Amino acid sequence: MRAIILSLSLGLCLFAAACASAPRPTADSLDVIAADYVRMQLEIGEREEGYVDAYYGPAEWAAAAKAEPRTVGQLVVAAAGLTTRLNDLDAAGWTQEETQRRRYLLAHIAAADTRLRMQQGQTFSFAEEAERLFGIRPELKPLSSYDPILARIEALVPGEGPIGERIAAFRAPLAIPRDRLQTVMQAAIDECRRRTEAHIALPANESFTLALVGGKPWSGYNYYQGGSVSKIEINADLPIYLDRAIDLGCHEGYPGHHVYNALLEQTFVTEKGWVEMSLYPLFSPMSLVAEGSANYGIDLAFPGDEAIRYQREVLAPLAGVSPERVASNAELLALTRQLEGAEYTIASEYLAGRMPRDQAIEALSRYRLMDRARATQRVAFIDTYRSYVINYGLGRDLVQRWIEAQGPDHWATTKVLLSSQILPVDLK
Repeated sequence: MRAIILSLSLGLCLFAAACASAPRPTADSLDVIAADYVRMQLEIGEREEGYVDAYYGPAEWAAAAKAEPRTVGQLVVAAAGLTTRLNDLDAAGWTQEETQRRRYLLAHIAAADTRLRMQQGQTFSFAEEAERLFGIRPELKPLSSYDPILARIEALVPGEGPIGERIAAFRAPLAIPRDRLQTVMQAAIDECRRRTEAHIALPANESFTLALVGGKPWSGYNYYQGGSVSKIEINADLPIYLDRAIDLGCHEGYPGHHVYNALLEQTFVTEKGWVEMSLYPLFSPMSLVAEGSANYGIDLAFPGDEAIRYQREVLAPLAGVSPERVASNAELLALTRQLEGAEYTIASEYLAGRMPRDQAIEALSRYRLMDRARATQRVAFIDTYRSYVINYGLGRDLVQRWIEAQGPDHWATTKVLLSSQILPVDLK
C-alpha cells in the first residue's frame, strides 16, 4: 500500500511539474484567430487548385499546409470553430477598426465554408452561391429585357449575320498586331501607372513584369507576389483591341489589382501586422471589391474622352492601326456595358443545366456581343469560375456608386477603399 501511495504521490508531483513547465494556453484574440484563419485557408488551397490567389505570409505555414492538409470535412469543422471563437471574443472597448476586422474575418470564413461545402457536393442556386461567396446577391433579369439595348446596338452596326460576328468585324481594324502587342500593352500600363501616381502614393519599389500567354479562360490575370511586386499575364489567344489595352492596363495594374494588393500589404501586413491580409482567397468577398474597383479604375484614370484621345494619339500609332473607328467603338462599348447583367442570367441557366453549352455560347454571342470564339472562351471561364462573373460589372457599379457618393475627390476615396477591409455589403 505504501508503495502505491509513494508511486501515486510521485506521479502527482511529476504531473504538477509538467503542468508548471508547459506553456500556458494563449488567450484568444483577433491576432490568434487571424493566424489560424490563414492556416485554414492555405489548407483549403491544397484541396482546390487556384483557391489561394496570392499569399506572402510565413513560408513555414504554407509548407505545413502542403505537408499535412486536413480533409475537407475537417476544414468545415475548423471554419465553424473559427466562427464561434470570433463571436465569443469580448468586444468591450474595441475600436471601430477592430469591430470591422472581426466582421471581415467572419465574412471570409463564411465564404470559405461555402466553398468547402461545394467541394463536398452541396449545390446552391447561382444567386445564392454568389451571395454566399462574394457578399452580394445579383438580380437575374430575363434576357428579353435586354432586347431594347440590342436594338440600339443593331442600329450602330447594321448588316447581316449574328450580331456578335458583326461586332467583331466592326472592331477588327482596331486589333493590335501580335508583333506589336507587347509594346502597346507596356505603353498602356505605363500610362495607367503615370495617371495613378499623380493621385495615389504607391509603395516604394513597387513593380510588375508583363508576359503574353495563351490557353487560358481569361483575358488577363495579375499574380501578386508580395513585396509590392506583380506578374501580369495577358492572354493573346484572341485579338486584343486598342481599348482593351487601356482596360487591361488599368484593371490588372494601375489603379487595379496591382495597386489594391500593394496597398493592402502596406497598410495591414507591413504597418499593422494583420496576417490575414497576407492571403487572398479567390472565392471571397475580397474579389468583388478587387474586380469592381479594378473596373472602376478604368473610368477613373481615363475620364470623359481621355481614353479616346490616348488611343488616337498614342496607341494607334504604336500599333500601326487606323484610329478612324476609335470614337464609334467607344460609343458601342458604352451601350455594351448595359448588357453585362445578361451574362449573369446566362451563367445561372447554364450552370443549373437548363441551358445547353451550345445555347449558352449562342446567348453570349447575342447578348454580350461576342463572336463564337470569344463566347466559347467565356463559357470556359464560367465553367471554371462560376458565379465569379458577377464581380466585374456588379462590382464596378457598387464601387462607383459608393465612391461617388462620398464626395468629389474620387481618387482619395478610391485609395481609402483600396487600403481598407470594407466589405461588399458596406458598399450598398
